[in-house]
Amino acid sequence: MRLIKIIEMNLGFLGIQFSFGLQQANMGPIYRYLGAEEAHLPLLWLAGPITGLLVQPIIGALSDRTVSRWGRRTPYFLIGALLCSLGLLAMPYSPTLWFAASLLWILDAANNITMEPYRAYISDRLDESQRSVGFLTQSAFTGLAQTLSYLAPSLLVWWGYDADLVDANGIPDVTRLAFIAGAVISLSTVLWSVLRVPELPLPPEEIARMQAEALSPRTAFRDFVDAVREMPTQMRQLALSMLLQWFAMFAYWQFIGFALARTIFDTTDPASSGFRQAVLLTGQAGALYNAVACLAAFLMVSISRRIGARTLHAASVAISGAAMLAIPGAQDRAALFPLMIGIGIGWASMMGNPYVLLANAIPPERTGVYMGIFNMFIVIPMLLETLIVPLIYQPLLGGDSRNILLMTGMMMIAAGAATLLVRNAPVRE
Repeated sequence: MRLIKIIEMNLGFLGIQFSFGLQQANMGPIYRYLGAEEAHLPLLWLAGPITGLLVQPIIGALSDRTVSRWGRRTPYFLIGALLCSLGLLAMPYSPTLWFAASLLWILDAANNITMEPYRAYISDRLDESQRSVGFLTQSAFTGLAQTLSYLAPSLLVWWGYDADLVDANGIPDVTRLAFIAGAVISLSTVLWSVLRVPELPLPPEEIARMQAEALSPRTAFRDFVDAVREMPTQMRQLALSMLLQWFAMFAYWQFIGFALARTIFDTTDPASSGFRQAVLLTGQAGALYNAVACLAAFLMVSISRRIGARTLHAASVAISGAAMLAIPGAQDRAALFPLMIGIGIGWASMMGNPYVLLANAIPPERTGVYMGIFNMFIVIPMLLETLIVPLIYQPLLGGDSRNILLMTGMMMIAAGAATLLVRNAPVRE
């Protein structure tokens, strides 16, 4: 397939990740504006890991068996993108904390309905020789989308909007406008990919195999159980690395803004101008590391071919960990922004290289269910983080968000070491 078509088929991933970027950059501050305590923030992020744990494996298995005039993956893209857009439109108008937390469950469920069928679609459409290009292009779009989403409120301020203009609930107007833009981008990019690079028609014998047993949650659950039982060695060996890196990254997203508020603006008050400036700075830093990720993903295509996806991933997440350890010592923008290069290198690898390793190790006819199961390697660490961090935040971390970054840095370095333990798998790179 030509590169331009690979880019077009991944454009919908830009919309999906724009939505995730808005959540990563803004949900913590939105919760604080609505009255949440810092120590309780991880519990309010439960929607992501729980919906991912429940929705993605089942949706992945269902998409393996779906036969429709639009294809087997496309119906899930469209339903998820529509629900996601509606959730983005409503989120910045949340009047209370419980309303925002409930809406996040809907928004995360919608993103999860779209996510794994989309990854399976890439694997379906590309042969083995092009999968590294496909998944690392997807990683590049993740970087681009999250660059734009993290930067959106700051762009509005630079264009003349008042950063201190807030609604009755304390939510800034620039946040609301960024979410409205996200709703449009999320739906339109998925539609572009679906229309420009439709799924390939399934051969008659494959349709017959899929229709031999009726599509249902029961058959999807059975496929899921069978897939877990027959999980490839490569996939099992990735579990420890995935546990460490995704626990760390989830905690980083939740607390980076509060750490910067303390370090650079010397405030913990969500109603202060300094706190709002810290939120904007968090978006700018996040935009920078995602821009780095976008560029790094393309460079990783050739590097991966030379040294292998395993070695590249181990080095990349360790570099990211070193950067996290240094952030609490950054006293201004000049010290902070160079560290985002390290974060971006690790993030690019996390969104691409594990899927390169996985895609070459699983049977093509079970791509959907295995992509869904592999997502459990992401959401289970996130779930553990939401339950563990509130318990240790005060007694072990001193109630200081900067200590969260020290913890996450050490975990990312450990994840790099764990990646090097992945051996003896039948991977065809």
